[in-house]
Amino acid sequence: MDKLTKEQRRKNMQANKSTGTKPELLLAKTLFARGHRYRKNNITVFGKPDLTFKKN
Repeated sequence: MDKLTKEQRRKNMQANKSTGTKPELLLAKTLFARGHRYRKNNITVFGKPDLTFKKN
């Protein structure tokens, strides 16, 4: 059973960011510093991955 009203749940879900979160940015910066190259939010891949790596 949901403890929030429909309107409260709607506001909570709207506040969730899908991209650019702090953990995502931290991981991306760390990977880039280590020499890994990637694409962010690549729409050509199934689903909605934050980072994708190109196959060599």
